[in-house]
This record gives sequence, C-alpha cells and structure tokens, in this order.
Amino acid sequence: MASTAPAVAPIQPSKLTSIKKLSESPNLNSIPSNYAYYNDPHEICASEPQDSIPTIDISLLTSGYPDHKSKAIQDLNKACEEWGFFMVINHGIPESLMKAMLDVTSEFFNLPEEEKPKFELKDVLEPIRYGTSFNTAKEKVFCWRDFLKVFVHPEFHCPHKPNALRELLLEYSERTQNLVSKLVRGISESLGLEEYEMEKTLNLNSSLQIFVANYYPPCPQPQLALGMPPHSDHGLFTLLIQNQVGGLQIQHKGEWLNVNALPNSILVNTGDHLEIFSNGKYKSVLHRAAVNNKNTRISIAMANGPSQDTIVCPASKLVDNEGCVPAYIPMKYTEYLFSQQNNLLNGKSSLDRVKIKDN
Repeated sequence: MASTAPAVAPIQPSKLTSIKKLSESPNLNSIPSNYAYYNDPHEICASEPQDSIPTIDISLLTSGYPDHKSKAIQDLNKACEEWGFFMVINHGIPESLMKAMLDVTSEFFNLPEEEKPKFELKDVLEPIRYGTSFNTAKEKVFCWRDFLKVFVHPEFHCPHKPNALRELLLEYSERTQNLVSKLVRGISESLGLEEYEMEKTLNLNSSLQIFVANYYPPCPQPQLALGMPPHSDHGLFTLLIQNQVGGLQIQHKGEWLNVNALPNSILVNTGDHLEIFSNGKYKSVLHRAAVNNKNTRISIAMANGPSQDTIVCPASKLVDNEGCVPAYIPMKYTEYLFSQQNNLLNGKSSLDRVKIKDN
C-alpha cells in the first residue's frame, strides 16, 4: 500500500539547490513534507483519453491546395476551441535535432553542481536562469523539478556549457519559430482575420521566445508530489518535446488526461495570450507534470509570445465585427510575464487578473 504522508522534515528554501541533488540522496525513501501536494494518492490520478487528442498536419496547413489548407484550418480551429491542445506532425523539424536537443539538455543537468549557474533569487526576467521548483521565494510546497530558462529571441542567449548547446539551441529556436509562424497564420484565418494580421498586430517579428528545459528525477513518493502544479502558460503557443518518459497531463472537460505523444510529433498547448487575443474563443489549457519513481523525465518547452512591448488585448475586428465587448483588459506582455513568474503558479490566476469580471 502506498504511504499517504511523507515522513521527512521539510527543507528550508535557503538550503534548496536542486531536486536532482536531493533525489540522489542515499536512502531517500520519503519526500520532504514541503514537496507533498496531496494527502490522497488518488488526487493525482489521470485517465487515458476517450477521444483522440487532435493532430494537426502542418504540411496540409501550408498546402497549395485550397481544400487541404481549409480542412487543416478547420481542424486547428476545432483543436484550439475544444481542447487548447494538439499534436503536430510533418512539422519540418528533424527528429535527429529533437533527439540532440534532449541529449544536450540531459548533459546540462548532469554537469557537476559547481559548473551550473548558482541558484539565486534573481529578477524573473533574467535572460538565463537555472533553478529548482518554480518560485521558491514564495512557495510553501515545492515542485519536484529543476529548470533552465533561456531567452532565445529576439536576442539569443545561451549558457556556455555544454559546448554543443549553443549551435543546437540556435537551430532549434529558428525552426520552432518558423513552425509557430505557420500556426499563427492558420489561427489568424480561423478567427476570420487576414492571414498575416495576427502576426503584425502582436509584432511577432520581435516575438519573445523562451527555452525552458525541465528535469524531473525519480521520486520516492510520486503519488504525493508534482513536477509542476496545474497551470496555464503565458504567450500564444508552447511547443513541447520530451524523452521517452511520460508525465504530461492536460485537463479536458473537467478531467485529467495522460498525454501519449505520437513518434516524432510535437505537443502544442495554447497560452493565455491566445485566449486574450481571441477574446475567449480559444481557451488556454490547464496542464500539469506528474512524476514517477523509476525514470528521469526531461522535457523541453519553447514558449512563444508577442514582443515584450506589445500591449495585448482582444483583436479589435473580433470585438467590432461580432458586436461583443472585450473580455480582457489590455496589458503589456512583459508586465503580464513578470506578474506570472513573480507569483505562485496557481491554475489560471494570472489570466483571471486581466479578465473583465462582468464577462
């Protein structure tokens, strides 16, 4: 029978350096109490999806055949409206590059502790940040996760180790930007706008793209802990790849579902700023990361948003043409990002702060 309460004393934030280091402690059989999200092991359970998770074929979305493209745009519209989540195939990113990115990310987390950037309470918008959990300065319960966050566009930054990371990350960043551009143009048309209207309105030539590498080592009590708690993402789309270890769960129709990716696919979830721009037609999806007691999970998320200085609000044509009122207040993207990253990660609380309550 699984134990229902951790037996180890809590760890003080000042002594917290990495979950990897903690997980490698000899004779670690229980998690510290401030890593326990749940008392009931059943709370973290998720089921297998009854409906097929939407799959978008990018080759059809960019097809020169109008019927193929129209069908792909309809599929994209349905995925964003009903799920806020989908897989993309035929996306043009080589499988070898995706594998190399996962391998070099593993190399980073396996560097000796003294070679990694020191964990410090820096500004949450530092272009390179290494740390653990999400925001240990404010959390009472910590995530079973270490992370590396790097701003890669419009200015490219990169840690100096591992040596292969810079070249791989630059190529991966450029290719994922190209993929996001295709998705954005499809979304723009699905909303009844011109193909490039969303791209121009949100200044996506200077879009903020953030590389987020996540390290989830084995956990002795996975039924109590979380790699990441339920949350939605800032920005428009987050693109995610992972090693062969599952753990991503999404909320659909009030239920938590396990996500099992197709080979060589990329997982995509819609973000808060797509919900804002579409005036609520498309909803950002709640998701979380489960952990296990056997294998390390590594995931790479590429967060893609507007330019930092863009003031994001519902598209004027959507509001004017449909005779409805804006459901969200305008806010500069960098202000939203700072607010979310500087607080606790709690569902869609950041989005709730910009919702107009009467709506």
